[in-house]
Amino acid sequence: MGDGLKKHYGLLLLPTCLAALAQPLAADEPLYVKNLSPVTGLLGLPSQRAAESEQAGEFSAALHSSVSNVYVLDGNSEEYLNLDGETLRFALDLRYGLVPGLDAQLEIPWLEQSGGDLDRLIDDWHDLWGMSDGGRSAVPRDILDYRYSSASAPGFLLDNDTSGLGDITLALNYAFFSDSNSVASVALGYKFGVGDQDDFLGSGGDDVFLALRFSGAHLSDLPLRWHGQVGYLRAGDSDLLEGIQQKDLWFAGLSLDWILNERWSLIAQLDGNAAPTNSSITAIGDDAGMLTGGVRWRFSPGWSVDFSLVEDIVVETSADVIFQASLRYRGD
Repeated sequence: MGDGLKKHYGLLLLPTCLAALAQPLAADEPLYVKNLSPVTGLLGLPSQRAAESEQAGEFSAALHSSVSNVYVLDGNSEEYLNLDGETLRFALDLRYGLVPGLDAQLEIPWLEQSGGDLDRLIDDWHDLWGMSDGGRSAVPRDILDYRYSSASAPGFLLDNDTSGLGDITLALNYAFFSDSNSVASVALGYKFGVGDQDDFLGSGGDDVFLALRFSGAHLSDLPLRWHGQVGYLRAGDSDLLEGIQQKDLWFAGLSLDWILNERWSLIAQLDGNAAPTNSSITAIGDDAGMLTGGVRWRFSPGWSVDFSLVEDIVVETSADVIFQASLRYRGD
C-alpha cells in the first residue's frame, strides 16, 4: 500500500482513533451522507438527521469523514465534461438545545480536492468482478482534472490540488409533533458561501433550505427505526455554474436502522437530489440517487461510531464510491 493511500485511510479512520480515547449509548440517527460529486457537493443540500431536537441546554457533537472518488468523461456537440479526482472531506457537526423542541445546528467542513490514491483499488475491484469501469483504465491514475466547457457558459477548470475551509451551514430544527413512537420536525438552514469556489471548496453563493423530517419506530415487533426527510433548497449564484445553474432544487431521503442489540445497528439509506444544472450531460444535469449501507457501534454511554459505503445507484450523478466514518457524542 502506497504512502498516499495509507495517509488517506488514516485520515478517514480519525473518528475511530478519537473514539478509542473517549472516557464518557448514542441516540438513533440516520447516516451522514452528502452527494460528493465535485459540482453538487458544493451546494448546501443537508444530510439526513433525526427529527428529534436536542433537549434544552443539552449538547451533541459529531465528526464526519469521507473519501470519495469520481471519474466521468462525457460530451456532445454543445458541451464537454471531465470529472476525475478525489475529495477528502471532514465536517464538524455541533447541536445545542435552545428551548424545548428547538435546537441549533452548526456544520463546519474542511475539504481537499486532489488526484487521490484510490484509482488502482477501484480498477482492481472492477477487474475482479468483470464490471465495466466507464473508461477509467484508459486514463492515467490518481490525477485531478475537473473541467467543463460549453458554447453558452464560461465553464470551469481545476487541475491543481487544493484544500481549505468549506461553506459553513447554520440551521434550526423544530420538533412540532412528538408521541411515544414518532417525531416530526421542520428545519430551516442557511449555508454561508465562505469556501473558495475557484478551488472547489464552496459554491460561491449563499443557499437556504427548508426541510420536513420524521423519525419513528416500525409499526411491528421488529427492532427497526425509520428516518426520512424531504425539502427544498434555493441555491445562490455560483460563478462556476454560470449560464447552466438550476437554483430551485429538491432533496429527499429515507433511512432504516435495524437495531441488532443495545450496541450494534445495521443501517440502509437512500438519498436523492435534483440536478444542479440544466445541462444535457448526465453527471451534472440529471437528478441524483445514492444507496448507502453502514454499521453503527454504540461503544459507550453517549458515544457511537459509524462506518458506511455510498454507491451512485443513478450512475454518474454522484461520486462513484464514498467511504465514510463518523464519531458521534450526545451529552445527555
